[in-house]
Amino acid sequence: MFLLWEKIKESFFSALPIILLVLIINLTILPCEISVLINFFVGAILVILGMALFLYGVEMGITPIGNLLGASVKRIQSKIWVIALAGIILGFFVSVAEPDLHILAGQVDAVTSGFIDKLSIIVVVSIGIALLFSFGLIRILYNIPLYIILTILYTVILILSFFTPPHFLIIAFDSSGATTGALTVPFFLAIAMGVSSLKKDVKAAEKDSFGLIAIVSTGAIIAVMLMAIISPQETVSSHVEIAVSSSTNIFTSVIMYLTEKTTDSLLAFAPLLIIFLVFQKILFHLPKKQRNRALLGILYSFIGLSIFLTGAYSGFIDIGIKIGYNLAAMDNKAYLIIIGFLLGLFIVLAEPAVYVLTKHIENVTSGYINRKMVLSALAIGIGISVALSILRILIPSLQLWHYLLPGYIIAIAMSYIVPKIFVGIAFDSGGVASGPMTATFILAFTQGAAESISTADPLVDGFGIIAMVALTPLITIQILGLIYKSKSRKRGCNNNEFESGNN
Repeated sequence: MFLLWEKIKESFFSALPIILLVLIINLTILPCEISVLINFFVGAILVILGMALFLYGVEMGITPIGNLLGASVKRIQSKIWVIALAGIILGFFVSVAEPDLHILAGQVDAVTSGFIDKLSIIVVVSIGIALLFSFGLIRILYNIPLYIILTILYTVILILSFFTPPHFLIIAFDSSGATTGALTVPFFLAIAMGVSSLKKDVKAAEKDSFGLIAIVSTGAIIAVMLMAIISPQETVSSHVEIAVSSSTNIFTSVIMYLTEKTTDSLLAFAPLLIIFLVFQKILFHLPKKQRNRALLGILYSFIGLSIFLTGAYSGFIDIGIKIGYNLAAMDNKAYLIIIGFLLGLFIVLAEPAVYVLTKHIENVTSGYINRKMVLSALAIGIGISVALSILRILIPSLQLWHYLLPGYIIAIAMSYIVPKIFVGIAFDSGGVASGPMTATFILAFTQGAAESISTADPLVDGFGIIAMVALTPLITIQILGLIYKSKSRKRGCNNNEFESGNN
């Protein structure tokens, strides 16, 4: 129980900055209705409790299961087709179950009034994830350099982007970030670590523990682009509903969302539970105590995710839309940009998957890469991404590709000179940073702002924030890698890991 209490304290201090910022906004420039504020604070309590339970369950159950699955590859290492098939099956079912993907797909469905339906996005994205997840496992086993693979994949994406309608281009990049969330990240990271641990070269194992999420994320982009090209759509109209003060009892609202999100979480964890039980029967054969601990970890994660999503939906979406809408309606648009930057800066601290990744980084590198430094680089990058997204809403001529094209060119170019372990960390961080808090609060904030600005489109301009959140950490984390490299050279470090060679 001591570990659970530590997770609660960790979650509280993670969510505290965003709670204080909303409170300051309410007390100064934008007072909100009391019912909306009560919903927000109740939601914040649920978010803190849910994140703590989820992270507690991840350490107890999901991470060990992923490690076991990764290590089990050794038994079938010579049968490449078995690994490929297993990767496709695992990747598809875990992606279909990812709550962040359901959040994004549901919001796209709502904004387009069902024109771009939720099920199509979930299935198409999951197919892309499954294929690239399978390929990512094979890359680890065959020691294919990550930066070369990423160069090829993003070149393919660049070519496809010329044939993809603008609204689908935005959905494609947003889907990339949304697929790597609270469930997929700990699972994929653990499998990558398990597969990498089979290598005798410790440094190679460290590098290959990262990068799988980066490869998987591109599968979502390519899949949605191909869907748009193969089945061209007509012009899509969009609209965002701005919440009004309601007399609905907060507890009634929470119960309604809890029922809905518990069902979503059940669908999310059912495939994982089935996979574990099947592999326990045919491969793991864990002692009863270890098996029960893993099952208990899954249960804690399931309960935590249900509570977390309930809090995010019941308390964060409405107030996010209202703050964005009202700030954009003010004469001084600087408030919108500054508050957008601060929201991005703080929101990363409340993302469950970010803590899973930074903990993984510290464990794999034995504390050499400090998690606080990674969190700081992520926070700065995401703050910048939200501010740039607000500028895109305010300036009609500024389009998403104006950011993404030079941004990815810079990120790919940096991957050739940055220490290779930081390349994997950076590209993994891009997907991990855009979790359920971004998909609810920040996306709601930008949609509200886009609805308020007469020259903006809530679909074309309101979306795209997840794509930006996934982009900026690629650059800021790699800059951090260059700083580490410079420091190691000044100390006369001979560690090959911090050289820019092609290993």
